[in-house]
Amino acid sequence: MLTTETPTISSTHLEDIHSPKDLRELSLPELDIIAEDLRKTIIDTVSETGGHLAPSLGVVELTLALHYVFNTPEDKLVWDVGHQTYAHKLLTGRQERFHTLRQYKGLSGFPKFSESEYDAFETGHSSTSISAALGITAAKGLKGDKNRVIAVIGDGSMTAGMAFEALNQAGHLDKDLIVILNDNEMSISENVGAMSSFLSRQLTSKTVRRLRKHISTRLKELQGVGDRFLNVLKKSEENIKSFFTPAMLFEALKFYYIGPISGHELEDLIPTLENIRDNVDGPVLVHVITQKGKGYEPAEKNPGNYHGVGPFDIATGVPAPSSSPISYTEVFGSTICKLARTNNAITAISAAMPAGTGLTSFAKEFPDRFFDVGIAEQHAVTFAAGLASEKMRPVVAIYSSFFQRALDQIIHDVCIPNLPVTLAIDRGGVVGDDGPTHHGVFDISFLRFVPNLTYMAPKDENELQHMLYTAVSLPGPAAIRYPRGSGEDVDLDQLLQILEPGKGEVLREGNDILLLPIGNRVHPALRAAEGLAKVGIEATVINPRFIKPLDKDLICHWAEKTGKVVTVEDNVLHGGFGSLVLELLSESGLYSVKTRLLGYRDHFIEHGPQKTLWKNAHLDSPAIIKAAMELSKE
Repeated sequence: MLTTETPTISSTHLEDIHSPKDLRELSLPELDIIAEDLRKTIIDTVSETGGHLAPSLGVVELTLALHYVFNTPEDKLVWDVGHQTYAHKLLTGRQERFHTLRQYKGLSGFPKFSESEYDAFETGHSSTSISAALGITAAKGLKGDKNRVIAVIGDGSMTAGMAFEALNQAGHLDKDLIVILNDNEMSISENVGAMSSFLSRQLTSKTVRRLRKHISTRLKELQGVGDRFLNVLKKSEENIKSFFTPAMLFEALKFYYIGPISGHELEDLIPTLENIRDNVDGPVLVHVITQKGKGYEPAEKNPGNYHGVGPFDIATGVPAPSSSPISYTEVFGSTICKLARTNNAITAISAAMPAGTGLTSFAKEFPDRFFDVGIAEQHAVTFAAGLASEKMRPVVAIYSSFFQRALDQIIHDVCIPNLPVTLAIDRGGVVGDDGPTHHGVFDISFLRFVPNLTYMAPKDENELQHMLYTAVSLPGPAAIRYPRGSGEDVDLDQLLQILEPGKGEVLREGNDILLLPIGNRVHPALRAAEGLAKVGIEATVINPRFIKPLDKDLICHWAEKTGKVVTVEDNVLHGGFGSLVLELLSESGLYSVKTRLLGYRDHFIEHGPQKTLWKNAHLDSPAIIKAAMELSKE
């Protein structure tokens, strides 16, 4: 039971907490000390490793309260997205490894089954927590397990339809599911205060719950007038609650609504959660108001800038200096603005990631033509199709791994009607420290088979400009995949040109072997060709530019001439670019051409620096040289 007495012994600190069981022996002042230690540890670590700072700082007290009140890991905590679980990791036996956060072979930035029994569900994409938690709840019911399941979901994740699909089923099933709505942006945050906290505590108390049940039962026994009187009382309660809270929506979905309450006041959080744990049956939603970046002033003032950060200076909040060339994302952002200045039909669509996809400047310069649809990738694509059907030229900028969610809409709503929608596929290929949930290594495989879609991949940031100009000029749908991070530091042309669909370019000629890389593997292949020349192997290097349509004549000419082809892609091999080339060679009757395909094998890729992951997968220049030499000896 929580006590507010000042501890008479030396205060407990974070290093004394080895599991949540240790928390449950502490007083409120001691928990406040743990909260301070958690924030300091998170800030110190993320300043060195990079990571999701603002989200994790915002849920420190909430995380403490959940582990304090519920009997984890028997009670299950399911975190939405998972990028806010740093405090959770620190409280569940991972303090000694926390300095390895998001480092190669270190702790993941997201929940992982393999890391801890306290990680009840793996996640890296948004809006999955309620669905997963409901599934866990249903499974426990089938097994006779009475332990509780708690889903923690942010207000941003609530913008996705999947969250409401899960709420709808949960209300229908009437299971004992607890949903914590972590709200850090909604305007209703003004309602947090003494009255709201009082209502939340009182309406979940055992006495009030027993009284409600007793009155309801007795009124139902009064035939005729009982049900009418009960409806009047229910409406009165709803009106009182909705005056202070946004209860109506969730009550309509058959959830018992509690809140809003402050997510930073343990003296309110803990009693409310204890009342819910002990007294409330059926689905319940607890509305908690938090502040992103809580406890670190730069992140409090600009939480968007500190959502996901690289290493930074703690005293100033300034990112660590970098001499890297301009990024692909920055080039995309500046190019779409340039194009929009002369083409009023160009619109830009983001799924809650305007900064991450380089659309911040576009949003400021063309506010009427910028649409942030929230975390709703399916809607984003079909919304774009609607714009395109009215002669607009929408550009949908979404990360490769998030485009996976909208495959049906790409096929059904864009490509079947052949609408001129441009898919800007950012983070194509491995992304680095965010790991397997964010690596964009499947898009070539799941998009290259779709009819009507023109599909491009630039060799560098300059070519990206021309491809974007080409895409918004085509009569039908187009997609461009480009990687995370810096470009090749090439000069950017001021005059943009439309590329002829299906035409590649020969960057280097040689009669011994054909190197056929796609996208960001072109420059490593060029460097490999230089290395091969030193050992007497002259390689032709083709930049295909287009995954679809493929330059069949150019590739077949050089494949037949050299008799040997090495394909290289920052994508899985199954159904990827290399598979496409094999299909081309087979269709063209070039059965004698020897091939070697370089790409990712049939497993998920761990987190780590991009260069390390490319090296491990044999996609860097030395690996290309080795593959070419081995093929030349066959």
